[in-house]
Amino acid sequence: MKITDKLLLKDTHVCPWWLAYSFDNPLRLIFHRPDQILRPYLLEGMTAVDIGCGMGFFCIPMAVIVGEQGRVIAVDIQQKMLDVVAKRALARGVNKRISLHRCTSGSIGLDCEADFVLSFWMAHEVPNIDQFMVQVLSLLKPGGKYLVAEPKMHVDSKGFEKISEAAASAGFQILSRPKIALSRAALFEALKEK
Repeated sequence: MKITDKLLLKDTHVCPWWLAYSFDNPLRLIFHRPDQILRPYLLEGMTAVDIGCGMGFFCIPMAVIVGEQGRVIAVDIQQKMLDVVAKRALARGVNKRISLHRCTSGSIGLDCEADFVLSFWMAHEVPNIDQFMVQVLSLLKPGGKYLVAEPKMHVDSKGFEKISEAAASAGFQILSRPKIALSRAALFEALKEK
């Protein structure tokens, strides 16, 4: 896959690690219950990828759901985020189920066959959304599911449609638009053969 520097979403930026504490805390559980959001898509023994995992708000509950036979790959561009995930996973006793992976701004840089991929409140930070969706698709088994959620405060309906169109162009089929507080969301299925 050729990596380009073409920007398809204007004014993209990465949330600084220190700001993540403002929304990655116990108060967030009022709006986002990871177990309720993720359980419809995950089973024990699955492989799941959390792209833009931040400090582990979703990937640690994912590791609980997939169980001892499952695997979660926590992906982030910032090493400080991954360091916090490692500490929190150890404290929750799921550290052996979570692999940490540092990506770059132009490449996820993973080679796996996942059952489920999550990108929660991060796709708007990607410099090339078309390229990103092709890379997400490459991580999934045929029939694998991809849940993307974007914050309504940063991504309007037109912006979210561009993200959805990029997913469709990459080879995803939309299955539903789950209701997630403060978010615009879509569940996709990978329509590809390996």
